[in-house]
Formats: sequence, structure tokens, C-alpha cells
Amino acid sequence: MAPLPGAELVQTPLQLYRYLLRCCRQLPTKGIQEHYKHAVRQSFQVHSDEDNPERIQQIIKRAIEDADWIINKSIGNKTEYPELTVRA
Repeated sequence: MAPLPGAELVQTPLQLYRYLLRCCRQLPTKGIQEHYKHAVRQSFQVHSDEDNPERIQQIIKRAIEDADWIINKSIGNKTEYPELTVRA
């Protein structure tokens, strides 16, 4: 499951960049949000000269998978990560 609807529509690096920044808004604290926004920006700059279409699609697929994992871990998705559930 993707972190936000529309992940399957991401086809270009710019779409991925925007998508990942929107994903950052779902993270629980401003500090975590800023950390991952910075990481997204850096990664975008590092890969900005990539011109191989296959490699670009690999990067897009992996970035969406990573965003899904980070969001699920951060918000403590009770179905996928029951060990993160806080019990009273």
C-alpha cells in the first residue's frame, strides 16, 4: 500500500519530488518532517543528472516503497506494526 493515493501515477522525477514532499506532511512532528524534506531535496539533487529511463523508474519505485515504510513506521500503523502500538 502506498502512503498517499496517486503513487501509481508518479512517472517523472518532478512528480516523485512533489509526491515525496506531500508524504512528508503525514509525518508526526515538524522535526521529522523537516528531516525527510531535507533528505528528499538532497536525493533529488544527487540524481538530477540521471538520464537512463530504466534507472529513473527504479529510483521512483524504490523511493515510493521507502516512503511507505517510513510513514507506516512513524505513525505506528497498528495493522502492519502492532509492536509499535502504545498500550495504556
